Amino acid sequence: MKKGLIAVGVLAILLIGAIVTLATVDFNRMGKDNAYYQIPAKSTVEETKLDSGEIIKRYLYTGTAYKENGESIEVEFSAAKELKEGAYLKLYLKKGNAVTSYDEVQPSDIPDKVKF
Repeated sequence: MKKGLIAVGVLAILLIGAIVTLATVDFNRMGKDNAYYQIPAKSTVEETKLDSGEIIKRYLYTGTAYKENGESIEVEFSAAKELKEGAYLKLYLKKGNAVTSYDEVQPSDIPDKVKF
């Protein structure tokens, strides 16, 4: 009986740990390469009309980003809102130049080898 309660307790702790991990870890950023990108003056807006009549806007960005070693790459990604002109982004990349996520960063956070 006591062993059964201990086993149930251990399983409950493992389940809670798994739930907390899934809720807090952003797998779109985990283990990804990084590149840095400066938001241009203009973005392309893509509008999609839903069956309900609601219009959804996506802002498309394309251009040159720079890896931490200074290597330039071409990237393309979208955002649900228009990003601030001139802002710097840290892009999270998988398999070359596919952007999975981004964070706005300060110029002081950008590696010295990256030149815009």
